[in-house]
Amino acid sequence: MKLRPARTMRSITSQAWSRYSVKKPKKNYVKALPHTSLLIYRMGIEKGNYDMHLTLNADQYVQLRSNALEAARLTANKYLESKIPGQYFFRIITIPHQVIREKKRATGAGADRLSQGMSMSFGKPVSVAARLRNGQAVLEVMTTSGSRVIAKEALRRASSKLSGTYTIVTKQLN
Repeated sequence: MKLRPARTMRSITSQAWSRYSVKKPKKNYVKALPHTSLLIYRMGIEKGNYDMHLTLNADQYVQLRSNALEAARLTANKYLESKIPGQYFFRIITIPHQVIREKKRATGAGADRLSQGMSMSFGKPVSVAARLRNGQAVLEVMTTSGSRVIAKEALRRASSKLSGTYTIVTKQLN
């Protein structure tokens, strides 16, 4: 089944729903955690001689699915690797752990007889997301001051893959 559009899940309207216990499986609200698209959080050379630190900060409260974060990661890392290979460290700060559930609906002829409408509408776990606060950092890049423009462009390209508005904050190290 196709993914629903991000506009249906980006606003934070309800309380967090992420209880999954490995030690007490009978106490779980979530019986099985959905698959996350985001598996790699650190890219580049971690121990380098960097003097610039750039972060992508959220300007509003928003909820991002793991596949949106993965798309942003691919975009930024590909750009950084093509322009300044081995001269950066790129990291995803937010971790998607919020479980998103969806009520599957039957469509087509005779669907009104098959589906239960909105009765029993709790839904099944479909995906995981990260909840962001206003001003929270999502991505960070560490590089040299000569590569500041390239790192800023990489974060700008990554922000175009995410819902909401973002600000790039630059900080000089040392």
